[in-house]
Amino acid sequence: MTPPQRQRRHPKEQPPPPPTGDDARDGPPPKNPERLYIITGAAVEDGERAPIDLVTLIVASADLPPSATPEQTALLRLCQAPLSVAEISAYLNLPFSVVTVLLTELLAAELVQARAPIVRQARADRSLLEAVMHGLQKL
Repeated sequence: MTPPQRQRRHPKEQPPPPPTGDDARDGPPPKNPERLYIITGAAVEDGERAPIDLVTLIVASADLPPSATPEQTALLRLCQAPLSVAEISAYLNLPFSVVTVLLTELLAAELVQARAPIVRQARADRSLLEAVMHGLQKL
């Protein structure tokens, strides 16, 4: 006698419900160029951006101004602790170029501070390397 065969149940995929009311603002921004132009405004045409790199650390230095856009508000809330521009771009789900435009505006208004990342020593401490080597040899 053979054991009964189990049939796998596959969950039915249902599309997510459309956003309504306040939920519409919580979702990720659409990936169309018109939306990105609206976020950055006319600042893209000026072409003068702050010298910001992917690893530049950004820290909010002031409270939220009442005239801030939703993207700037989200950026200022994220940057209460130091974050790199790459992390900000990932958390906000915005391209790096858009984040640099937003940060340029915030830097000009002195709402955020940009800091270079902490640079480690060029050479490692010899005693530390020897201790690691001896530890590996004992294994």
